[in-house]
Amino acid sequence: MKIVYFSNIDEVILLHEKTIEISGGGTKGIINLNSLLAALEHIKNDDYYPTFEEKLTHLFFVANKGHCFNDGNKRISITLGSMLLLKNGYLVAAREFLFRMETISYHVAAGRITKELLLELISSIIHEPDFSEELKLKLMNNIEN
Repeated sequence: MKIVYFSNIDEVILLHEKTIEISGGGTKGIINLNSLLAALEHIKNDDYYPTFEEKLTHLFFVANKGHCFNDGNKRISITLGSMLLLKNGYLVAAREFLFRMETISYHVAAGRITKELLLELISSIIHEPDFSEELKLKLMNNIEN
């Protein structure tokens, strides 16, 4: 499967501005795009990120925790993730991603969800109708601790 990526950083900046505008506001502006630029390039490297799920996880994690923008980093991580899913034909998964990742993005930013657990959650959203009981327990344990 050939993966469709974002065309350039300007597309991401525009998505951020629209996300801030539509989601109720916040401060527009860039703090540091270097980590996001690197992530957009690194996810194209199949040696580091061989699966679509790993690429999506890395992009989400960096956008969420990288503090690239003045405001809306959790929101842009959700937007970028759902757009990457849409660009690659995962229509149902994109809807589920938008719905489920709002709470998850908060806990990723707070350091309660590791990148490894995030990969499990994203893989489940793409391939399963719901999180397994085991994954739900793992998620609860991480959030509570």
